[in-house]
Amino acid sequence: MLRFVATPNTMLRTGSRQTLSSYNNGRVKSLSVRSLSLAKKSSKRVLASLQQDYEGSVSSKFFSSLSSSSSSSSPERDPGLALSSIPTYPKEVQGPAGLPSRAEQLRRLKEASSSTTLTEQPYYDVLIVGGGATGAGAALDAATRGLKVACVERGDFASETSSRSTKLIWAGIRYMATASVSLLSPKLFTNPLDTLRDFYGEMKMVYNCHRERRYMTSKQRHLCNWVPIAIPFTSWHVSPPPFGHWLFGFFPVLAPFVLKLYDGLSAFTCPPSYTMGKKKAKLAFPQLSDKDVKYCSVFYEAQHNDSRTNIAIALSAAEHGAHIANYVEVTDLIQHPHTDKVAGVKVVDRQTGDAFEIKASKIVFAGGPFTDMLRQMEHKAKGDSSSDDVTTAATDSMTPAVRGAAGTHLVLPGYYCPNNMGLLDYNTSDGRFLFFLPWEKHTLVGTTDTKSDAKTLPAPPEDEVQWLLNECGKYLSDDLMVRRSDVLSAWVGWRPLAVDPHLPPGAPVSRDHVISENPKSGVIFIAGGKWTTWREMAEEVVDRVVGPNGPKSKTLDLTLFGGEGYSRSLDIQLIQKHGMTQDTAEHLAKTYGGNAWEVCELSQPTKMAWPRFGIPLARGYPYIDAEVVYACREYGCTI
Repeated sequence: MLRFVATPNTMLRTGSRQTLSSYNNGRVKSLSVRSLSLAKKSSKRVLASLQQDYEGSVSSKFFSSLSSSSSSSSPERDPGLALSSIPTYPKEVQGPAGLPSRAEQLRRLKEASSSTTLTEQPYYDVLIVGGGATGAGAALDAATRGLKVACVERGDFASETSSRSTKLIWAGIRYMATASVSLLSPKLFTNPLDTLRDFYGEMKMVYNCHRERRYMTSKQRHLCNWVPIAIPFTSWHVSPPPFGHWLFGFFPVLAPFVLKLYDGLSAFTCPPSYTMGKKKAKLAFPQLSDKDVKYCSVFYEAQHNDSRTNIAIALSAAEHGAHIANYVEVTDLIQHPHTDKVAGVKVVDRQTGDAFEIKASKIVFAGGPFTDMLRQMEHKAKGDSSSDDVTTAATDSMTPAVRGAAGTHLVLPGYYCPNNMGLLDYNTSDGRFLFFLPWEKHTLVGTTDTKSDAKTLPAPPEDEVQWLLNECGKYLSDDLMVRRSDVLSAWVGWRPLAVDPHLPPGAPVSRDHVISENPKSGVIFIAGGKWTTWREMAEEVVDRVVGPNGPKSKTLDLTLFGGEGYSRSLDIQLIQKHGMTQDTAEHLAKTYGGNAWEVCELSQPTKMAWPRFGIPLARGYPYIDAEVVYACREYGCTI
């Protein structure tokens, strides 16, 4: 039986419009600011009601387990977690074809660790805490090397930062600019070695981004597509210059050459960049202002549904033998009695309240911007957990590894940009990049960049929403008024900016992701990076786990879950066999790849002449009934 629960993941209405922008695990991923507030209030009432109605029953196990965990050595829980899930005690649902169900994964996790003691060799070679892009990717990489892998995620896969991006697999054109600024600065003469090292580090990161983007667009064609992005120029010189360097004041003149260099870093495997004159630009992008636009430079980036890509990574890990489960929250760490190394974790199944332990030879924290919350458990475990003063002092002495940068995104009606072209403002009023992209027949705008501590289910700040709206109007025609009421949905994601707290003083700071091991506890954490480099990050952290003589990564030649059976004409085949609308067929092919066949087999007859199968979930959208059933098979727990 499928239970619909009142959480911020529930489909809501704002006025007469449904606030739908992306679909993940059969649920809406982004809500309007007003709807989010209503959902939070509703969730609190439902949660309080459940706690009261089920007092003394099996439900009380859930609340008591979390209550006891908060009084142990684990850190204070994020208040947003109470809104993201309530105990539903689900019945077992089979997994996707060929994969174990979520219930079976939980049984495997429980049985594997209950069969060994702390002094014995644990069943798992590595336990990964975090099921976002990096954590699920590390589970996949380790499993394909033949390791015994456990991976737990406290919410849905991609429920946090990994589903709140700008939906691009981009190769880092901004980083290429910052590398050039570093090289052409006066420090080249005053401190040439450090300057050249910084330039090399930035350009190496850009090159790696190009390699990983090429991997995604060639091996994961069921998940990615190319999108052209126009850069409009209204003058031949920009003042003040972008990035604070005089050379970038001439970017309108240099852009075609810079973008060809950008193409070259991908060995010209991407569609080629090109220029459009004023008239052609107006035809391709009718919403552009026709005043002052000199020309447009157009380049290509890869676009994907980030939440679906994350789910494909997680299910690929399961396909290769990893024991992976969502809605399993780590509440405490387990120390080895003789070595004081962390030998496992205590967890709770947030759907039932069942608590159990998972033991592993190596523990990896992949919590993204929440990594320091996990590290707090590690540091508190060093003291006496019965003493609040000791644990507080241990936490206060912990050197933070992650500084969060919050990014707000908006979804506007689709008429604000063409269906097949986006726009980049490379020089906003405060120097940030702003993308204006076609997304699910809507318009995606983002992002801001504000230093902030990460939290679950945040409401987008109104001042940032308004800033984005103001910036949107810069290049649009005067007769297009971007109104606050046009905001259909909004979300906030965090970019984890990482440093290595275990480096000696004076060591160079990484400009990309950080992988670090605590020499006392033996716990490894990985943080930082970007969506594009998820596979590279996963490979490097597993390299750290297995050591230089361990098995090597195999993921660069791997096609993710859903790739088998996918073709460019899959949507037509679905229409011909199952008699569904073109919009629905295109959506299913793009969302599930070759697994769209399995979804279609679950669809119900509409009792109409056309479409014959696939009962719509909401008028005007391509989502159908079968996706809810399939979401449960994909380990979906809340709808």
